[in-house]
Amino acid sequence: MYYLSSALFFPPVSQANRDGILAIGGDLSPERLQLAYKSGIFPWFEDGEPITWWSPNPRMVLFLDELIVSKSMRNILNRNVFKVTFNQNFRDVISNCQNIKRDGQNGTWITNDMIEAYCKLHELGIAKSVEVWQDEVLVGGLYGIDLGHVFCGESMFSKVSNASKVAFIALVSQLKAANYKLLDCQVYNPHLESLGCMEIDREEFMEILKSK
Repeated sequence: MYYLSSALFFPPVSQANRDGILAIGGDLSPERLQLAYKSGIFPWFEDGEPITWWSPNPRMVLFLDELIVSKSMRNILNRNVFKVTFNQNFRDVISNCQNIKRDGQNGTWITNDMIEAYCKLHELGIAKSVEVWQDEVLVGGLYGIDLGHVFCGESMFSKVSNASKVAFIALVSQLKAANYKLLDCQVYNPHLESLGCMEIDREEFMEILKSK
């Protein structure tokens, strides 16, 4: 495991340990975060812990043509139950992702410092959000890092059933229209798998990430 200094540097992702941890330390500056995502690395740690940088193998991704939209979900979309916007309320989205209660988790990995760091990236046009509204109330959404050909999803939230799925589907539709190569979902979970996401070898992911 590599211990970062103030130098703007990450070791090769091949040096990550079996769990996917590559390095500890450094900072959450816009420059370091941009370098991390472009290098297939992301921060993931809890409040009070050192900044921990990950590059898991395998990597959970969605190839955009593989999106699964269930019949019931199509019905919800066709009924226009929700309104979707993009990049209108980034801070509210990431704050909701921080505060939403999740099964099996006692706390959150989205610290206050993380919120400020990603809001700076949003101001630079690098971090993006999707907002889902019902009766003019923000009920769901997601945010992530836009690399121009790959979108790195970070977190989703939902206050009413299916709102986060609506955000996910809307994002995929936008990415397909812009000819993105994939949506990076980082690590496996069954909810993502139900939407068509799959695990691929980190080396394959890196080849796609480095291609333009």
